[in-house]
Amino acid sequence: MAFIARFSAFVGKTFAFWTILFAVLGFAFPDVFRQIGPYIVILLGIIMFGMGLTISADDFREVVRRPLDVLIGVLAQFIIMPLLAFGLTRVIPMPPEVAAGVILVGCCPGGTSSNVMTYLSKGDVALSVACTSVTTLLAPIVTPFLVWALASQFLPVNALAMFMSILQVVLVPLALGFALQKIAPGIVKAAVPVLPLVSVTGIVLIVAAVVGASKGAIVQSGLMIFAVVVIHNGLGYLLGYFAARATGLSLAKRKAIAIEVGMQNSGLGAALANAHFSPLAAVPSAIFSVWHNISGALLANYFAARTDEPAPSSARKGTGAR
Repeated sequence: MAFIARFSAFVGKTFAFWTILFAVLGFAFPDVFRQIGPYIVILLGIIMFGMGLTISADDFREVVRRPLDVLIGVLAQFIIMPLLAFGLTRVIPMPPEVAAGVILVGCCPGGTSSNVMTYLSKGDVALSVACTSVTTLLAPIVTPFLVWALASQFLPVNALAMFMSILQVVLVPLALGFALQKIAPGIVKAAVPVLPLVSVTGIVLIVAAVVGASKGAIVQSGLMIFAVVVIHNGLGYLLGYFAARATGLSLAKRKAIAIEVGMQNSGLGAALANAHFSPLAAVPSAIFSVWHNISGALLANYFAARTDEPAPSSARKGTGAR
């Protein structure tokens, strides 16, 4: 068990490498990995169940303790990234499926990998965790509405069906994981060290499945989609940071919100795009999943050298990056 826990921690720390590797494998062996496509929703549900096993009441006490900070982070998340995505689809010519996919990943909540990157950046981890938790809980309402408002011109959007999907693959698994904490805390405590391995396995299989199913489109439009993702992600960090600075937040909080805004729950984006649009629409989320973990680590390293106050000493143990 100790070996498995150490291996799980190693896999979690090297998540970006495994994501790139499986993206390449999905491209090289599309017939193998596209068979995973029907199971993407199940894989995401397993990932969210793992997140539910690590959520604590303390995560939500932070919301009550400093609601303004959390509100700034949540509003920045659900305003900056969706509008950036919409703006990019207006400026850069792209197929309707890709445009819808870019908007969809922009409308997703923050990913738990942002909590790890905030810790590495010596930012406000508690604020990052609170923002991730709140945006995830709001996602069933906010994400379908934003996608409907911004992406309907590209593809038909069934907001009610998307709402039901997010309930099934996000809130229900989260609630089950949280309930299991209360029912069997001993089992959960023993399982937590293995969760990064489970989470990383789930997301790399989702990425490989999406890449495999869309190999032809990636050959034609892959560089354009990658460029859009890099710009979207980078501007998300930048505008998130300046939104936090404009509202008078400290450096540690600015770091947290910048990273929170720039890093999306791209696994959810891929699952929703694959279920409600097309495999091609899931490609921006798959590429985002690879890129934001690389860029997030680089930004965290840059931020870590810049401090003006004592940094939080520990981060919540999460389920791994998404």
